[in-house]
Amino acid sequence: MIKSIQLRLLPPDSDSSEFLLNTIARKMACKPQDISGFQIRKKSIDARGKPIFVQLTLDVFVNETFVPQSPTTFQYKDVHQAKNRVLIIGTGPAGIFAALSLLEQGIKPILLERGKDVRSRRRDLAALNKEGIINPNSNYCFGEGGAGTYSDGKLYTRSNKRGEIHRILDAFIHFGAEPSIRYESHPHIGTNKLPQIITRMRETILACGGEFHFNAHVTDIIHQFRQVVGVQTAEGVRFEGDACILATGHSARDIFQLFHQKKWAIEAKPFALGVRIEHPQALIDQIQYHCPTRDPHLPPAAYSLVHQVNARGVFSFCMCPGGIIAPASTQDGELVVNGWSPSKRNNPYANSGMVVQIEADEVLPYLKKNNIAPEKQLHFLKFQQSVEQKAFQAGGGKFVAPAQRVGDFCAGKVSASLPENSYLPGLNPTSLHDVLPPFVHDRLVKGIQAFGKKMKGYVTNEAIVVATESRTSSPVKIPRDPTTLHHPQLTNLYPCGEGAGYAGGIVSAAMDGERVANQIAISLSL
Repeated sequence: MIKSIQLRLLPPDSDSSEFLLNTIARKMACKPQDISGFQIRKKSIDARGKPIFVQLTLDVFVNETFVPQSPTTFQYKDVHQAKNRVLIIGTGPAGIFAALSLLEQGIKPILLERGKDVRSRRRDLAALNKEGIINPNSNYCFGEGGAGTYSDGKLYTRSNKRGEIHRILDAFIHFGAEPSIRYESHPHIGTNKLPQIITRMRETILACGGEFHFNAHVTDIIHQFRQVVGVQTAEGVRFEGDACILATGHSARDIFQLFHQKKWAIEAKPFALGVRIEHPQALIDQIQYHCPTRDPHLPPAAYSLVHQVNARGVFSFCMCPGGIIAPASTQDGELVVNGWSPSKRNNPYANSGMVVQIEADEVLPYLKKNNIAPEKQLHFLKFQQSVEQKAFQAGGGKFVAPAQRVGDFCAGKVSASLPENSYLPGLNPTSLHDVLPPFVHDRLVKGIQAFGKKMKGYVTNEAIVVATESRTSSPVKIPRDPTTLHHPQLTNLYPCGEGAGYAGGIVSAAMDGERVANQIAISLSL
């Protein structure tokens, strides 16, 4: 007999193999020795009350040969002599998973990355954090693996395409991720482990005959008769292919400008902007787990918050338990912050984006008031850039960030000092009212105050807000045909992933990369 069952266990009991086996036997009304094996299908934490429970969904085998669920198998073909070649601009999750999918179909991927390989990229991150020196092509957003490499490795998604999601998770497991990501309700790899996984993906692509070109900043797309025939880099090197996947990420503003100059179709896309909020992790644990100290069998607590203020959403975004706030800018004179966590989530702070939904009815008047020309299709990008520049100026340079204690932020006071925190370049206490547009600042205050009523202790001067969290998603969308997936004006150019407006995280970007690669395979076969 094979049966699916659900259990609610106390955290220490969920970590005891003997207790788990005996509990399953009682649930199944059999002896422990009759159970030939079991497999976890889903694991989550129910912290809504006391006591806190770990919830498990299990497949149990009773007097039946235990056959664990087989993960997806991947057959990557040798493409050294492949007839077809596809250019992939960008090596974030969309680009890398598109390349892996092309290998499965016998098509040679040629990946072009403006930044450096994942190991070399670390030196540029160190210079940014310690010296305030930025490499515009190698930073937290640009380089092998894209923004996701150094942005926590969260693998949960709102997508409901379960089969495709499991393919992505299985691929990560295939390249070295923990098998537990397949059943955890909020799977997470960790910034410390992702670089090795991405390196193994690259090594597989190269071994099969694909190509990687780093420091290859694509500055032009060459086309003839509505067909892309190649691309050219800043160094004047030309690459040619049968199709081109554009997977450049949400921060590749030069690509949006290129499309704008060539009058290729792009669309302004609403996004969200705000701050990073950071609390002591112990405080979030106390609030969420309703106890003075966290049970060691429980993970560091997380939260997800949303509130409506004047018909606009205020919500938490990319919450990082046991995490670090990092400078995610892509050029000097602009300040962006993001958050990440290591695999153990064992840093003393918890941070989250706290952002406001941004719409054109408030952005356009803001640009006019600040004498910023609202270029058609680029007004959200111009707005984003303007706020980032104000944040940089308020910090005083070298990516020092403007910040306030949370209680002071809500009370409209400049903080006299700031507590210990995770942001390495340093913080400058200042009024964020002078950095953020009023329609962002005021909604954030009301939203955080509302969250303080839901989570007692959330509004405290032990916590800080840091400006500005502005790269939540792309402010520009590059349209594509819903069936063929190519750009409406260039029939073998395939906008893809988060930068084109079709994804919102690692998993959804990877899924979109696979989808586009599959469509290209169909088009080339025809």
